[in-house]
Amino acid sequence: MKKRYFFYVGTIFILCLFITSSSWAGQVVTQDNRGWAKKVLEEEKTLQALEGKNTVAVLYFQNKTNQSDLDPLQKGLTLMLITDLSKVGGLQVIERVRLQALIEEMGLGTTGLVAPGAAPRVGRLLGAQWIVGGEILKGPADQLNLQSNPLEVPTQKILGQLMTGGQLEELFRMEKDLLFEIVKLLKIDVRPIEHELRKPCSTNLRALMALFRAIDASDQKNYESAAEFYEKALKEDPAICIAKEALKELERLKLVPMAKRSPSLLRSLREGTSLNDQLTPTPETKREVRPPDSPKTRPCKNCP
Repeated sequence: MKKRYFFYVGTIFILCLFITSSSWAGQVVTQDNRGWAKKVLEEEKTLQALEGKNTVAVLYFQNKTNQSDLDPLQKGLTLMLITDLSKVGGLQVIERVRLQALIEEMGLGTTGLVAPGAAPRVGRLLGAQWIVGGEILKGPADQLNLQSNPLEVPTQKILGQLMTGGQLEELFRMEKDLLFEIVKLLKIDVRPIEHELRKPCSTNLRALMALFRAIDASDQKNYESAAEFYEKALKEDPAICIAKEALKELERLKLVPMAKRSPSLLRSLREGTSLNDQLTPTPETKREVRPPDSPKTRPCKNCP
């Protein structure tokens, strides 16, 4: 009996390490990911979930604006937050592909939206101490509000209600607002890497939306479409986060053929650099995080 117990505990421990072992875990949901999700659900009733210390899972945001063109933000915001939180030393971040595999196995579909009542269960299955998710809400005029209620999984205690808002073109700034409020709630000191955390994934909205569509297409196994969206994102902004690695991943896994690309894009992929690599907007680096009850807004100029 003891041997069986230690075998199960050891198995879960290894799985938890595997979940959070790398800041870059890829964006393709593999058969290994799906096999892990199936095993976790099969053992849910017989095994106690082990909460990983300082482990956070970022769930997908729910688009409640009734604007379907904003659906890409549901996974996009999660992707940006995971990318940033993975830079924080001592904080373990659940891989997005593990989250996607689990919610698909739970029958929630490829969108991966988790109802509030099911969120704690997802957090326990992922072995997370905290879960972060949220809602995309319609604000005044043509503005958006992003809301998040980070939750401590073991106690199911809501740590606080976070809110930020602005024009869609300010998405990169709103994500940073949420990021710094989240780390404040988790009582994590990020001052040594604050400058690095303030660097945006991209300030080009067209590039960001293409990246988000690529992620969703990949989840739906539309790998050729995913590659096209990654390429579009890179053409809009060669320095955008994730896209280079994700495109290479599709080719490495032989899910798409090597494409004929422009010389400039090939050079960017090969060197991993561009004129925009040093992009860190001055207003962003000087901006302080707003209180949750007073979202900052700016007039929309040339919204795409």
